[in-house]
Amino acid sequence: MMMLNEDEKKYKLINYNFKLVILVIAAMIIGSVIIVSVEPAKQSKQILGVCACIVGMIVVSLIDYHFICKYYMVLYFINIFMLALILLIGVGSDTHGAARWFVISDSLTIQPSEFSKIILIICTAVFIDKHYETLNSLKTLFMLALFLAFPVSLIAAEPDLSTSLCIFATLFIIVFIAGLSLKIIGIAILILIPCLGGFFWYIKQENLPQFLHDYQINRIMGFIYGSEYGSSTDQQDNSVMAIGSGQLYGKGINNSTMATVKDTKLVSEQQTDFIFSAVGEELGFIGSVIIIAILLLIVLQCIRIARHAGDKKGLYIASGIASLICLQTFINIGVATAILPNTGLPLPFISYGLSSLVSMCAGIGLVLNINLQKKKY
Repeated sequence: MMMLNEDEKKYKLINYNFKLVILVIAAMIIGSVIIVSVEPAKQSKQILGVCACIVGMIVVSLIDYHFICKYYMVLYFINIFMLALILLIGVGSDTHGAARWFVISDSLTIQPSEFSKIILIICTAVFIDKHYETLNSLKTLFMLALFLAFPVSLIAAEPDLSTSLCIFATLFIIVFIAGLSLKIIGIAILILIPCLGGFFWYIKQENLPQFLHDYQINRIMGFIYGSEYGSSTDQQDNSVMAIGSGQLYGKGINNSTMATVKDTKLVSEQQTDFIFSAVGEELGFIGSVIIIAILLLIVLQCIRIARHAGDKKGLYIASGIASLICLQTFINIGVATAILPNTGLPLPFISYGLSSLVSMCAGIGLVLNINLQKKKY
């Protein structure tokens, strides 16, 4: 499907960013190899998912993003409905009771919060474009905060604190790029610093009601104080051990001659949030650097497209997708290497998870379409 405006503009193959497509496909192929190595039973589903996502990415890239933006409120309310419904009938796959998935069948689940990332980037871009002249007014900022607070709060209530914080940071970057006053940012930082100190003090108080779950508190405090908070850091310690054991060249994919962390199951769900531990162990330092380089090049391509976008909406959406990929990559690798508290976010295009893969490929499809309508010089 290709949308044409009043000028009957047509997309030209020469303007298609094949570099970005190749980088994304390369990342998904490498991710699939690692996933199958860690969990061979996922092979058929992963290959089918990657093929479907490639087709979907190309289809989305041929749909005019202005057409999609026109229905941003429809997307917004569908998102609200799905997030509210997940709290009622959603299921969790861990021991913490988190309701984050719709179970369609034994082999298919859907995680609405993954799609929220792209939907809220679109909604924020359109909102800011409509209120660009008054962005720094208290009224506009309050309306924007209210507009975004509801869906982000629903995600946090699942509970999925890591995703809600990642979305918040991504949307803040979009607002900053749109021209948020440095004075407002300075005031926010001055307020945030003492609030952050108060937050750490509060969660340490055992006699006060807590708004976080026990496992979330233990992960935060375990990161700060280490083994004093029990086994909350064991997963990360094992992940670091796995990465280090790969040394320079790694132990190799499906290596049967050396003992591996995946064989001992010291890192649970290694194919999802901790897939970088498998990357480090099997591909070593060199393989890890290659994957980081590919993801960095994807982010740089998105930034380049944002700089040459034909309008502000295109700039905001492409910048938002770049920020999302960058933040998730940093957080995922930061958790796997124990430089950040333990939390669950997939490594873009690499981790196992169809919802995440579909969401990211849809975002890249939007960026590709923005590139097709870039400024003419």
